[in-house]
Amino acid sequence: MSSVVPAAPSAPLPGPAIRVLIVDDQSMIRAGFAALLDAQPDITVTGTAEDGAGIEEVVRSTTPDVVLMDIRMPRVNGLEATRQILSMDGTPPRILMLTTFDADEYVFDALRAGASGFLLKDATPEELVQAVRVVAQGEALLSPKITRTLISDYAGRPTATPLQSQMLSELTDREQQVMTAVARGRSNAEIAGELYLAEQTVKTHVSRILTKLALRDRTQMVVYAYECGLVRAGE
Repeated sequence: MSSVVPAAPSAPLPGPAIRVLIVDDQSMIRAGFAALLDAQPDITVTGTAEDGAGIEEVVRSTTPDVVLMDIRMPRVNGLEATRQILSMDGTPPRILMLTTFDADEYVFDALRAGASGFLLKDATPEELVQAVRVVAQGEALLSPKITRTLISDYAGRPTATPLQSQMLSELTDREQQVMTAVARGRSNAEIAGELYLAEQTVKTHVSRILTKLALRDRTQMVVYAYECGLVRAGE
């Protein structure tokens, strides 16, 4: 099992802080990220682990809202650890994957497994902090570099299964329009402007799409849209 280092207690906050678990095989990365995140008034690091071995016990003992998960680690890598976490009973934490490579071969598989987003390790401190906040709020996050890689190198490969095509046909025309816009990287506000809808209406459509297709979040919606051919690479 991975060693778990309990984080030092944070000062009391007016509201519940975002609880973060950092999983990375490099001790300097763990320490640096922990120091950066713990310095934020709305974030607390509940622990760190050196790889994904015994990850379910680690998650149960640290109760994070967000897991910062390195992809490439010894023993149990980030992809397998993500699958284990998201198969746990109850409401699992959201997974923000970290990678050094914008063309990492694990990207597509991790998104399909249910990771909420990806961030390159060369992101700025501000980008890392914002990524944790975005993912904790239930949104999806992809680095622009990784999004381009996903579209060009991964998303064009799969073909829709009969079940996927059938499920897609159950969406209304408007829901398909919203899903297409989400897959192209549009925010709710941008979609509202393009389709002449209220932003709350867009949120409702997104929620219905996720429910109908049994998807976890917007990131999985993007993957699904490409798999089904609703959006094609290069469009």
